[in-house]
Amino acid sequence: MAQSWSFFSAGQLTFGCGSRHELGKLAAGRRFRKVLIVTDATLEGLGLVQPLISDLMQHGLQVELFDGSVAEPDLEIAKNATLAATTFQPDAIVGLGGGSNIDLAKITSVLATHGGEAQDYFGWNNVPGPIIPVIAMPTTAGTGSEVSQSAVLTDRAASMKVSMLSQFMRPALAIVDPELTYTCPKQVTADSGIDALTHAIEAYLSKDASKIPAEPGEPVPYSGCTPIGELFAEEAIVLVGRYLVAAVHDPKNREAREKMSLAATLAGLAFSNCGVAVVHALEYPIGGRVHCSHGGGNGLLLPYVMRYNLGERETKLSRIAQLMDPIVDYGSDMEGAMQAIRLVEQLKSLIGIPEKLSALGVTKEMLPEFADKSFAITRLMTINPRTPSRDDLLEILTEAL
Repeated sequence: MAQSWSFFSAGQLTFGCGSRHELGKLAAGRRFRKVLIVTDATLEGLGLVQPLISDLMQHGLQVELFDGSVAEPDLEIAKNATLAATTFQPDAIVGLGGGSNIDLAKITSVLATHGGEAQDYFGWNNVPGPIIPVIAMPTTAGTGSEVSQSAVLTDRAASMKVSMLSQFMRPALAIVDPELTYTCPKQVTADSGIDALTHAIEAYLSKDASKIPAEPGEPVPYSGCTPIGELFAEEAIVLVGRYLVAAVHDPKNREAREKMSLAATLAGLAFSNCGVAVVHALEYPIGGRVHCSHGGGNGLLLPYVMRYNLGERETKLSRIAQLMDPIVDYGSDMEGAMQAIRLVEQLKSLIGIPEKLSALGVTKEMLPEFADKSFAITRLMTINPRTPSRDDLLEILTEAL
């Protein structure tokens, strides 16, 4: 078992309304000369890209734009972005957008630095060394990709979302400007926000760091739950419980947008160290097959997995209820734990996350395949507080159908 734990983040985190205007200065201060911006045409059409290009150019940098990203990008888009990078040869790559764009920027950097195909680096610790520095600028409040070591692509041939994890992939610089989320559509705000809650709760409930199987000094994709991770997860849960509904239904609410951006980053710090588990393992094949949003799929599954983990995490689940609704005294840990599940279900309903997988187009016939593919993601199985069998996963999916 692990005898020690470590904590990682982006090289620098700059947070605050208006902080996007510091991009040029910060990039020039790092002596970057050529910057590739990885984003999508929607954000360019909203007018978010050109001011950043102008800022970079005013600070003496050459800029190239790749705006071919989409929600849940696939292997082909990664190839296109990599071609843009190898042609331009940047010394920094800006990922502007939701988690999909930031993840694509990370993967582009890996491939432009080390060559090969994206498939060569899937899984944990397969990136051989440092990559072109990534600057992450989120326009949604949810994924935490701006501080994480992971990136996700869709393998359409396998109908599966696949991930790449390496500490080399953490952004060199994260600029989190809540004002960039003001144009985020209502459903994207909801999906992203419930994704942040999923990250925080899975990190908070993850297996204790002392119980993670590892040799001394051996790098692990996730450390398990640690005191620092708990702090970030708890504050993220508080903020999501307090501000997500307002951010969804009152998108011009400045305080709600700012607090949700903070919640997403804190949850990113928590999960990218402590870990995510069965919720994410189940969502990967579901999202790859029915093409739901990653956050929406996670949020739908979250209360079902919380219920599965109840026997191992009763006290912590009760604490989640207190974090989300601090006024009520729940009497016992079991009552509090059950209320935590109900509070998540209520939150889902308030922001329009479907209750059941059937609403996403999932059928009973698909469930065995989903259970098989999820069970094969061993790093997520081992981090869960209750180690599931393949039949356990099928039971969770059946309940969620």
